[in-house]
Amino acid sequence: MAALLAVYFTTDHNELRSQTRIYCFAFLAFAVFAFLTNVIQHYYFGIMGESLTKRVREALFEKLLTYEIEWFDQENNSSGAVCSRLATDATMVRTLVADRLSMLAQAISSTTLAVVLGLILSWKLALVAISLQPCIIAAFYISTTTMQTMSKKILKAQNESSELASEAVVNHRIITAFCFQEKVLKLFELTQVSSKKESHRQSWYAGFGLFLSQFITGAIPALTFWYGGRLLYHKEITYKHLFQTFLILVTTGRLIAETGTITADLSKGTSALESVFRILKRRTKIDPEHSDGIKPEKINGEIEFKQVHFFYPNRPKQMILTGVNLQIDAAKVAAIVGRSGSGKSTIIKLIERFYDTSSGSIDVDSINIKSYNLRALRSHIALVSQEPTLFAGTIRDNIAYAKENATEAEIIEAATIANAHDFISSMEDGYETYCGERGVQLSGGQKQRIALARAILKNPTILLLDEATSSLDVNSEKLVQKALERTMTGRTCLVVAHRLSTIQKADKIAVIDQGRIIEEGNHFELINKGEMGAYFSLVKLQQLSAM
Repeated sequence: MAALLAVYFTTDHNELRSQTRIYCFAFLAFAVFAFLTNVIQHYYFGIMGESLTKRVREALFEKLLTYEIEWFDQENNSSGAVCSRLATDATMVRTLVADRLSMLAQAISSTTLAVVLGLILSWKLALVAISLQPCIIAAFYISTTTMQTMSKKILKAQNESSELASEAVVNHRIITAFCFQEKVLKLFELTQVSSKKESHRQSWYAGFGLFLSQFITGAIPALTFWYGGRLLYHKEITYKHLFQTFLILVTTGRLIAETGTITADLSKGTSALESVFRILKRRTKIDPEHSDGIKPEKINGEIEFKQVHFFYPNRPKQMILTGVNLQIDAAKVAAIVGRSGSGKSTIIKLIERFYDTSSGSIDVDSINIKSYNLRALRSHIALVSQEPTLFAGTIRDNIAYAKENATEAEIIEAATIANAHDFISSMEDGYETYCGERGVQLSGGQKQRIALARAILKNPTILLLDEATSSLDVNSEKLVQKALERTMTGRTCLVVAHRLSTIQKADKIAVIDQGRIIEEGNHFELINKGEMGAYFSLVKLQQLSAM
């Protein structure tokens, strides 16, 4: 452009016509080249960005699945916050790497080339213009650093609102039943207040930084043009070199200023990148793929607690288990009873090694549970909890979840043992019936029997039942109880029960109170202790409440 302007100072009309034609074709060729390179650049950066998003999400999800339960118990790692990270952080990283960094790379290469050309054409004029460029960079650096801190606060606030929205969607039926819509909306609005304030503050900082850079960008042409006029007056530069140096460096200054407008995106992308790497670099405290761990092909199922003390990491001052000693023989049925909050379900969680003991040890077949490869050990254990977990798929999918490549005959057999085959067959779509999110399309008893069928299909050596019938009606409880009795045969079973009538046939019953085992024996031995016995008191209390 500068060379073209210099042509118009030529007095020879033939040379003017010739030079103008050359530059016109040059501009046309440059336009075609710019069109092709921009299309190719954006196309391949788009492909790279989508591939990066896919890889980041997969890597994050894979890493999250290895984390111990303790990590998910923390306030900042709720289901809503984790889902928000998976959804937004990967997208922000893609925006940073694929879109913004490509623009930044283009700006850096263009600036480097412009500086070199400017110094070659007129080093005095170039030095004056270049000396002001660091002021633009400094202005944007300060605003970027400030906004990066603010972006972390915004992301935290957004995670809180995402968590609330996730809970509201999951518990939509309860919210509707109690007409809590307005209350939830007010809570949602409150979670967004801090995000809104930080965003407003960030906008002010970004605007001030942009104003400062634009002011300096506007001052550079004035100073450059003034100093170029002095050099031209003293004949230290030609018209052509003046226009070339002026346009090259002024264009570069504007390019730096335009690049500075993406600092807000860069700060958000950097915060998201830090969040991603924080997850990817973290080492889980309970590694399910411990390479040196024992990988048993078969276990007997003997379980022993030795002086086990335990407290939940997020409640370190509240001791849940205190000096628990418990022996569960292989292929026997053991039951744990006690008041709510006494630590019954915690024992189940420790056998699954959702948490590690605070002190003491748990042995399976006389080997410390920490010595096993956790994935291999869990392949021999099945869990049926009070609130059965079903996934948004068909009944067949939910049962087959326990065993890879399970055959149709195996699925039907497991459902039959669990007293689930009859009600499944009576449905219009049979085993292809859609369960809905968390099994909302099914009743409590149906969900419990499907969960039990899934456990049976796994054919575990150790079966853990955590109050599996406590939330069922009488008819459903009878069906599930019959299924449980058939399932327990030949397996080590640990039953946590609230209704004592369901565990009278257990080989051993342990009564737990305030984290301690206070009584052990079978039903008749404990009943014979009379009113002085804790188990006798629990049975009597339930009989009175049932009257």
